[in-house]
Amino acid sequence: MARTPSGNVLFITLDQWRGDCLSAAGHPVLKTPILDRLASDGVIFLNHFAQASPCGPSRASLYTGMYLQNHRSGRNGVPLDARHTNVALEARKAGYEPVLFGYTDTTADPRGRDPDDPALENYEGVLPGMAERLRLHDDLGPWLRHLRQKGHPTPDLEGHHLEIYRPLDGYAGAGIRGPSFAPPGYPAEDSLAAFMTGEILRYLEAQGGKPWFVHASYWHPHPPFIAPEPYHARYHPDAMPPPRRAASLAAERAQHPFIAWRMERLRNRYWTLGAETCPTEMTDGELAQLRATYYGMINEVEDNLARLVDRLKASGQYDDTLIVITSDHGEQLGDHWMLGKESYFDETFHVPLIVRDPRAGAGKSRHVDAFTESVDVMPTILEWIGVAAPRQCDGHSLVPWLNGETPAGWRDAAHWEYDFRDLVGQTAERAMGLHSDECHLGVVRDGRYKYVHFAALPPLFFDLEADPDQLADRAGDPDYAPLVLRYAQKMLSWRMANDERTLTHTHIGKGVFEQPNARRPV
Repeated sequence: MARTPSGNVLFITLDQWRGDCLSAAGHPVLKTPILDRLASDGVIFLNHFAQASPCGPSRASLYTGMYLQNHRSGRNGVPLDARHTNVALEARKAGYEPVLFGYTDTTADPRGRDPDDPALENYEGVLPGMAERLRLHDDLGPWLRHLRQKGHPTPDLEGHHLEIYRPLDGYAGAGIRGPSFAPPGYPAEDSLAAFMTGEILRYLEAQGGKPWFVHASYWHPHPPFIAPEPYHARYHPDAMPPPRRAASLAAERAQHPFIAWRMERLRNRYWTLGAETCPTEMTDGELAQLRATYYGMINEVEDNLARLVDRLKASGQYDDTLIVITSDHGEQLGDHWMLGKESYFDETFHVPLIVRDPRAGAGKSRHVDAFTESVDVMPTILEWIGVAAPRQCDGHSLVPWLNGETPAGWRDAAHWEYDFRDLVGQTAERAMGLHSDECHLGVVRDGRYKYVHFAALPPLFFDLEADPDQLADRAGDPDYAPLVLRYAQKMLSWRMANDERTLTHTHIGKGVFEQPNARRPV
């Protein structure tokens, strides 16, 4: 007999949203009242970290509950092995049909597919188990059609969809404030976030009280850095916090060969259309405006989230809906002279997590400082809907935290990986004299120290108490040598304890025996 779902799930991601960009987390400038209210009605996890970057690998970890070392989808375009289950497939066991609004950046496993299968045309596939209600992949097709119907001009040429984000020409103040200040040609009520939110609301109206599972995957504050009026001017560049970076570009580059290589690859028209923007060449004022624009982009999505919450409250479903809000990865935003999300720095991997569990009481308004990870999200959702987490999951349910408990033996550090190989162009390989399998780094980061291990390059070690901005590498300092050794061993032990385990806890002999308690709690 098919199971009947109990309760609704609203699983929300914002793309490229930094972990410090919440006023509930103490941001000195950005105000996020809607998100703060959700946090006060739930639990905010202040030391939450993604396991990979960029989008595809990070989302693979988020959706499968697996570390990169196990799912191995390390770059955008690298297939996610079809043998791995995920949060959508598991939710179906509880009777839900998970529906997608947005995208999941899941690259299809090509094995068993014909070479002409359209699923192999690009990496922006849909997570198996997700029903497509509004697929907003790279061509933005449904939104652009909506804009045309509203009478707004849209890009004429196929493949030039991002031109919709070109700033208005001659906009007053843009010459002074910089290229990211001017808004686009469409109004806020017709933005991508507004359009997607409207589609979600229409879907919810049609459910007639039937339990639902919605994954709302918003693109912003992902670049291009541009916000519609009035969000483009909500924050003034003079109020922006200064970037956390070395005193000079040369000093930043000198930290490590990997960073020196990344600095050569930061010029990108993608950051702001209409002006070739490079963070290593931006003036302090231009960077401050870019930060102000980014904060406005967050508020624009946040105001659309308010529409969802208001609808849940008006329909009486708010107190029967699990709400999970997080991001796939962060954004450097000028810190360490960088934009984007391809580094080993905290700004790339520290992301927000807010969970509002209507059934929890003791955990309400809780601020959790313990280290949590994106791999914990899938087991949390599954426990809430009554489905056991599959053995592949490297993460652990956060439900005890939601209930006001403090689980014994919880992890004392966060871990992440970054695979920087370039399978097609071999740029990293040639630049640093590496083989593709050597283009990989792993990080263990606790409250005091941070160790970065490269497969074939020198390691780094940071004393975060003395150097919270990660500017001084201590890996070669004799005074830190015992600590460097200890953290290298800690990383090795972590990797050994978290190797893929699908059949590891199964024994065959007079039948099948499975040990459900072979893992340590965290």
